[in-house]
Amino acid sequence: MKVRAATGADHAAIVDILTAAWGGAIAVAHGVAYDAATLPALVAEQDDRIMGLLTYTLADGELEVVTIDAPVRHLGAGSALLAAATEVAREAGARRLWLITTNDNLDALRFYQRRGLRIVGVTPDAMDASRKLKPSIPLTGAYDIPLRDELTLELRLD
Repeated sequence: MKVRAATGADHAAIVDILTAAWGGAIAVAHGVAYDAATLPALVAEQDDRIMGLLTYTLADGELEVVTIDAPVRHLGAGSALLAAATEVAREAGARRLWLITTNDNLDALRFYQRRGLRIVGVTPDAMDASRKLKPSIPLTGAYDIPLRDELTLELRLD
């Protein structure tokens, strides 16, 4: 698995991945609607096929992972993307890498914690505000768990 910075040539594939995973390029977290297709991105490739995508913002000494998607799981794309994003953050002198996930995303919580991220915040009922920005967010998430809260995870780099 090779990870590289996305280029303009990857745009259509990025939009396809975001649409499949998020219902479009718009991702909402902590009250912000991002057009993830316009953000800096990393792609994981195997045999010249894009196997995963990570979009991010880098500001104020922090790298926020906005989206991370590996359509085919258990091939190492997510791990490779997160490791590469950590390296981008370190090279930029960031103090932390952080992200938001939701209370239903049990598989992601396991994934992130196994890679050193820690839960540092919970915002109860945050999804109500997110649905005002993106009404297509469902009421029920993975494992039929009501989709209500945002969880903040971080990896300290300092």
